Amino acid sequence: MKLRKLTALLLSVLMTAALFAGCGASETPVATAAPTAAAPETVAETAAETAAAYPEDVQAIVDRGVLRVGVKNAVLGFGFQDELTGEYSGMEISLAQKIAEYLGVDVEFTAVTAATRTELLDSGDIDCVLATFTITEERKKSWDFTTPYYTDYVTVLVENESGITTLADLVDKKVGVSSGSTSAKALVKAMIEAGVLPADGFDEETFDPATWTAGISFAQYDDYPTISTALSAGEVDAFCVDKSILAVYNTDSRSYIEDKFAPQEYGIATTKDSGMSALCEELITTWLEDGTIDALIAENGIA
Repeated sequence: MKLRKLTALLLSVLMTAALFAGCGASETPVATAAPTAAAPETVAETAAETAAAYPEDVQAIVDRGVLRVGVKNAVLGFGFQDELTGEYSGMEISLAQKIAEYLGVDVEFTAVTAATRTELLDSGDIDCVLATFTITEERKKSWDFTTPYYTDYVTVLVENESGITTLADLVDKKVGVSSGSTSAKALVKAMIEAGVLPADGFDEETFDPATWTAGISFAQYDDYPTISTALSAGEVDAFCVDKSILAVYNTDSRSYIEDKFAPQEYGIATTKDSGMSALCEELITTWLEDGTIDALIAENGIA
């Protein structure tokens, strides 16, 4: 009887051991270390795919964590910096912020002029230019431009007491323009087309405001506030540039002439054939189609 009980107990122990052994065997594949070993490869592959999502120059911006943008700081509605707070506002400021947001980076603004914006872009100090930069065939030879996000016109601002109201009244006058801008050439071309200046000697390819004296002359300045001051001081008879820029300097004692001319299409300027060029073009065309840019134009009162 004791032997029978002992045998039964022994069989019970053996069966229990076998049961536990079986359970252990069935769980082994589930607890395999293979997925853990593969995880680093998966992470590395994901990181590589993310890095490859952008061209090299755009990825450099992402890695840096800051998008550097050349903007105007004295053009209401486009790029304007508050002297007290240092804060920037305007349509082009908002566009720059949206590009930075898309890339997941901060944005850093550098105030530029017509004379400095391409120098800073060429040197790599800034990644792109959003600064009422007019697209021309000549400029497209050196830099890329997006599809235009805004179209403006050139006109002339004068002191009311000058009596200047038309293009014809500008004959033999001196006009203030920004260095590096196309405003002087646009004005001379408009006066020729209006029949108030002869076309002799005018060549769009070689035109130089510093040497042009046929019926009108020009004084070039580094920034718009200086031209406005020169107008007030009588150093120049008129101030010529895009109307959106002139709006900042129009006062009760000043007026625009009747004529507006030379449509000016503004685009984002980037380094030639760069990844940033393709990215900006994609974003601008998307925002033109979905109404984002129209909303920014209305928001900044530049319609």
